[in-house]
Amino acid sequence: MAIPDRVPIAYESDYRTRYIGRYDKGQFFGSVTATLADGAGAEDDWYRHKRWYAVLHRFDADGVHTDSDIWFAGTSEDEEASGTRAEARLLDWLDGLPGLAFGDIAIGLFQVEVDGHVFGLVDWSAEYDGADHAEFLPDDLGFDPPWDGCYDT
Repeated sequence: MAIPDRVPIAYESDYRTRYIGRYDKGQFFGSVTATLADGAGAEDDWYRHKRWYAVLHRFDADGVHTDSDIWFAGTSEDEEASGTRAEARLLDWLDGLPGLAFGDIAIGLFQVEVDGHVFGLVDWSAEYDGADHAEFLPDDLGFDPPWDGCYDT
């Protein structure tokens, strides 16, 4: 079984997919997420390298990526404030989506690079010894058969 053209993602109102759904022009996936450069986690000052972002990906009704807003909110040097800023920005963006309704989505693979990091839903089958696997980055949400919208973290 290959990765489907549209990967289902289940809406969970109180967890990692609480900001996904549909709006008048299609579908959306929003999150507050962080990146960390390879190897930076082993450094004593890792918190200076952990970068927090507000992210809003938009898709057409068929799940094809149309565009993304990705905004750097700060580092983990002040993690609480960075997270608060990122969430406020994301909520502002969501308020601007006409006809917003939270719920399940189904989207195709895509990727956008910002600040040297990949944001998107990518084929990570090679990372799983060839087993079909899609990973939402940098959120670390993994999707596998039976492609029922559930994910692993």
